[in-house]
Amino acid sequence: MIRVTLAALALGAQTTPALAQDHSAHQAEPDPHAGHDMSAASQPAAEPDTTDGMDHSSMDHGTMDHGSGAEASASPGPEMETPPPPEAGSGPPRAADAIWGADAMRASRADLQKTHGDYNLFWFQADRAELQMRDGADDYLWDLQGYYGGTTSRFWFKSEGEGSFDQRIEDLEIQALYSRAIAPFFDLQAGIRQDLAGPDTTHGVIGIQGLVPYMFEVDTALFLSHRGDLTARLEAELDQRITQSILIQPRAELNLAAQDVPELGIGAGIDSFELGVRLRYEIIREIAPYIGVEQTWRAGRSADFARAAGDDPSVTNFVVGIRLWF
Repeated sequence: MIRVTLAALALGAQTTPALAQDHSAHQAEPDPHAGHDMSAASQPAAEPDTTDGMDHSSMDHGTMDHGSGAEASASPGPEMETPPPPEAGSGPPRAADAIWGADAMRASRADLQKTHGDYNLFWFQADRAELQMRDGADDYLWDLQGYYGGTTSRFWFKSEGEGSFDQRIEDLEIQALYSRAIAPFFDLQAGIRQDLAGPDTTHGVIGIQGLVPYMFEVDTALFLSHRGDLTARLEAELDQRITQSILIQPRAELNLAAQDVPELGIGAGIDSFELGVRLRYEIIREIAPYIGVEQTWRAGRSADFARAAGDDPSVTNFVVGIRLWF
């Protein structure tokens, strides 16, 4: 009968080269009791093997650090985790009914649908409500939008306008749009736009509004007036957070036209281009005053129309305003 030490039984396959000793020599030693019929009652308890200078019988191998050996393997990582059992997901769709009863769970499901389902919301935002300061005159500007509706279908309203304090409003437009989600983070919008300052003009509108990669908010639209004039607008902005309360917002706007519209002071091609940056401080998330600078260029025939009206086709504005939403 070959004597197996308690140390070999305790360590088993987990023994690392750094801790394990060569027990093969002990297994090769002849058993002095070989050939004798030793009963379990008369056989003395096995003594701990101390030939290696360590008492393995009193070691707690469950807390031993086996990761320091040369052959210790790294953690397998999430890609090697044990897959879920085949039974996962095979239960009934309303397993809680079997425990709590259908009547008790009906109210819970109704509450879940109410708080996480397709329910109507109202949202309003003054993206820009600001004073624009430059040499010669100070202007004001507003850019408002909001919606009412569910997660996939909404009624949107938008309004933009600007003017000088000592003059009448120069530009004023209102849009009423139906919006439908066409992809994650993107809505297709269609409706009408009415210009209330200057020549009375009604436009049909179709556009896309959403969030592109790297968190740029974009708003694009085509406008077809009742006179057949086709124009387009592209807006993009990025909220870059510096601290929890301070943000910097680069913003760009491009206006295009398919033809000259002299009564509106618009030339074919690139009508105007705006580029600005605003530094915003959030008193709370819903209220944030800001300061910034913005440069506006009129191009081509639009620049000629601006000069004819006594306006500068290139203007730099320093802005002070507030952004709020609820």
